Amino acid sequence: MPPKLLTHLILALVAVSGAAAARRHPAPANFTASGNPVYIWPLPKNFTSGTQTLAVDPDLALDPQGAGGGAAAVAEAFERYRHLIFSPWAHAARPASAGYDVARLTVVVASADETLELGVDESYTIYIAAAGGANSIVGGATIEANTIYGAIRGLETFSQLCVFNYDTKNVEVRYAPWYIQDEPRFAFRGLMLDTSRHYLPVDVIKQVIDSMSFSKLNVLHWHIIDEQSFPLEIPSYPNLWKGSYSKSERYTVEDARYIVSYAKKRGIHVMAEIDVPGHAESWGNGYPKLWPSLSYMRKIFPFGLFHLGGDEVYTGCWNLTPHVKQWLDERNMTTKDAYKYFVLKAQEIAIDLNWIPVNWEETFNSFGGSLNPRTVVHNWLGPGVCPKVVAKGLRCIMSNQGVWYLDHLDVPWEQVYTAEPLAGIDDTAQQKLVLGGEVCMWGETADTSDVQQTIWPRAAAAAERMWSQLEAISAQDLETTVLARLHYFRCLLNHRGIAAAPVTNFYARRPPIGPGSCFVQ
Repeated sequence: MPPKLLTHLILALVAVSGAAAARRHPAPANFTASGNPVYIWPLPKNFTSGTQTLAVDPDLALDPQGAGGGAAAVAEAFERYRHLIFSPWAHAARPASAGYDVARLTVVVASADETLELGVDESYTIYIAAAGGANSIVGGATIEANTIYGAIRGLETFSQLCVFNYDTKNVEVRYAPWYIQDEPRFAFRGLMLDTSRHYLPVDVIKQVIDSMSFSKLNVLHWHIIDEQSFPLEIPSYPNLWKGSYSKSERYTVEDARYIVSYAKKRGIHVMAEIDVPGHAESWGNGYPKLWPSLSYMRKIFPFGLFHLGGDEVYTGCWNLTPHVKQWLDERNMTTKDAYKYFVLKAQEIAIDLNWIPVNWEETFNSFGGSLNPRTVVHNWLGPGVCPKVVAKGLRCIMSNQGVWYLDHLDVPWEQVYTAEPLAGIDDTAQQKLVLGGEVCMWGETADTSDVQQTIWPRAAAAAERMWSQLEAISAQDLETTVLARLHYFRCLLNHRGIAAAPVTNFYARRPPIGPGSCFVQ
């Protein structure tokens, strides 16, 4: 029997048996059949579980199947997760006669295509059971996905099911057999990182990317430059990065390409932002008369979306700059006209380079009817913007600053969790125009010393909102069904070396106020 057909048969049988068990013993959407919380973050779309505990072999082997199972990205991801699951000494401590329920992980990937684009299929299914069980054809664990990126998401879920038992010193999968069928609710699940207000070393950006993959966020919106600094090397304009804070606070072209490659291996897009014309003062240090040049940026950032900013434009200075004032007078333009002209011209350049332009909502508020039809409008000022955007046929990303700006330290996790990108949009066709959402880590008061604990765990609350099914996560009592799971995920981040702050902080990123377990603070 072909491997993929066998996998389908396994998954079908366990789905049927799991569904029957669910009918006999209905459980809340985020609890196991035994009545215990499902400590998987974000919550999968569909799952069934059992009552068995399975031991996982520290010599867990990868069994790649399908056209894409043998891809280097899958093998590398398997090794990363094996390192996260097992202690460094686990192999040496393995008894020679030990028997394990899960000795191999079969990963079946239908496609070998490694193209990472918006809307790439991230769905996956997981089956974990012991050999000889009532619902088992073969023992072990299987992940099946259509793409390597779905397989990577499945590996993250598998890793969260693996728990170290300090009494037996074994890694175990509890509440087996497991059947999980999962896929994201939104295609765009972003985190904005600002490296213009404070420089963040490449290793810190890598840590942020790693932590994003743990919560299944998939877009790093890199706000590289702003009026304060221009730290990125642009070889066609070599003086631009004279606008950096110092010569040691810069990103080379090689750095940028490495970050894009590092993110891709984790199924994460990098959407760069060059915020013009309102946040471009730092450009003037190198080229005072520079018009936006994007062609070289296109070579560095292959993602199909490019953020052109367009927010907080102060046009008063244009009338005070002689050559700009002359340019306006010659064309009989007001500064408001010039703002519109600039944004539309920048859009035209981006589209010629085969980018989809993303602009902050001020552009829509000022001249929404003139924006290119391909434009994605990025909300930030407040609620109620996306309904207006999609009603005009444009696409939208939600980042309402009242709930999803992480630099707003007084916003508790509950408000982050319950913020809904589709609020106020009832029409199904219009709902499809909402690409998703993004939490924003503006950097005025965050640098290497505190950026991770400012991002986490609140970003994880938004991540579940954007990944998990609305019916499951909106019908829950937050204190009794979500909080324990978020505590657990925060502890998981800590164990993986991510400096996530306590969940129930009065102000985000505040350290613990006394002794206690990470599971209850």
